[in-house]
Amino acid sequence: MSVTRTPPPPPESPHLAISARGLSKMYPLYARPQDRLKQSLWHVLPAALRGRPRTFYREFWALRDLSFDIKKGESVGIIGRNGSGKSTLLQIIAGTLAPSGGTVRLNGRVAALLELGSGFDPEFTGRENVYLNGAIWGLAQKEIDAMFDDIAAFADIGQFMEQPVKHYSSGMFVRLAFAVQTFVPKEIFVVDEALAVGDTAFQRKCLAALERFKDGGGTVLLVSHDAQTVVRQCSRCLLLHNGQLVVDDTSKAATDLYQKLMFSAPQAADALLEAARQNGPGPGTEPAATADRFDPDLPRPAETLYGNGGAEIVDCAMTNARGERVNVLRVGGRYHWSYTVRFKQPAKNVHFGMMLKTVDGVDVAGIASFREHVYFDEIPAGAVYRVTFGLTMNITPGDYFLNVGVGGRTNGEQTYLQRRVDVAMVRVIPRDGRDSYGIADLDPRFSYVAAPESDAIPTGDEPGLRHSNDE
Repeated sequence: MSVTRTPPPPPESPHLAISARGLSKMYPLYARPQDRLKQSLWHVLPAALRGRPRTFYREFWALRDLSFDIKKGESVGIIGRNGSGKSTLLQIIAGTLAPSGGTVRLNGRVAALLELGSGFDPEFTGRENVYLNGAIWGLAQKEIDAMFDDIAAFADIGQFMEQPVKHYSSGMFVRLAFAVQTFVPKEIFVVDEALAVGDTAFQRKCLAALERFKDGGGTVLLVSHDAQTVVRQCSRCLLLHNGQLVVDDTSKAATDLYQKLMFSAPQAADALLEAARQNGPGPGTEPAATADRFDPDLPRPAETLYGNGGAEIVDCAMTNARGERVNVLRVGGRYHWSYTVRFKQPAKNVHFGMMLKTVDGVDVAGIASFREHVYFDEIPAGAVYRVTFGLTMNITPGDYFLNVGVGGRTNGEQTYLQRRVDVAMVRVIPRDGRDSYGIADLDPRFSYVAAPESDAIPTGDEPGLRHSNDE
């Protein structure tokens, strides 16, 4: 989690917490073990015997020429596919890894929560590891004594605090590690995917701790594959791809591009990356369209299909009020999601359904015909039904996945006749220039009236008091 090292010089500007220039990291990759030995021996040979320079490895650049500044008090997300260089960058900033080229300057102490269990001695108990980490930080025993109860309460691992950490689950590791890093003195907090391990309640506790740290002027670097977490926690985001900084923009803009890359075919992803490189890593200037439409470049997700084969679902389509097929929808717009079902076997107690989910798999809405009090007691083999669900997209902008399914009783068993998971993806765009937070869009309207100073401050209980959001 932390190491003793000679700190790098601070950034030239006192307002910067981190400043990187031309930051690069190269790893030599050897095809055979003997090549590693040859390379080692080559450097100890006398210069007269070496001849021309030789390398017995190929270069792999985990990072290549990254330059950026992060201000004090800023919260920055770092996203990218696996292998894009995120963890390498954080390790260099934390001081556990030396760069091959370039410089990074820090202004303040860094607490880093990196790979699981780093900084812990597996033979030590949780208590002993707390004191070990405190000593690494240069804290006196009485200082660790003063914060130990808070650390133990935050970790909330009970009697396991007195057990060797080699017996801990991954969740307990993260609880103790995050608790230690929360209470040690620091100005920069680096978190690498730690929030993905703990349970939901602990994740909320960790996010609250990050909020308090940011409110106190601390700087946060957060790596996460959860786009919503990055958008909520970070005002800015760096998108890495193959070790290069592709986008340095608002969290929403960076995560939108990241999700396009994740779900695009290789050729389309390459085109997106090339456009991003041409625009440079800074904020883009392309105006956002606000009309629904069909975007042929919108990626199609990897679909999962299952069922007993009693029916086939085909021709899934989202249409707008004009009957046009669309996959880019407008917040608050009215749309129809339709599909055709061909029954191959007779079925009883039939129901049709759909599900709308976020990219992270959160269920936004599930709709079924029986929930609308529409029932199908029996449908014969060979029948064809076209079913339609009317939807009002009162959800916040973002990418969403659609599922469809038809269930029924065949051969005495109630089951899915067919279900298609992630059959389509739609993109929801803002209705106007306002930003939204969360999942639901309530079309808010805010107003206020400045009361004269001589007036008494209302408590909210007075009869006829008009609230700011009243229509």
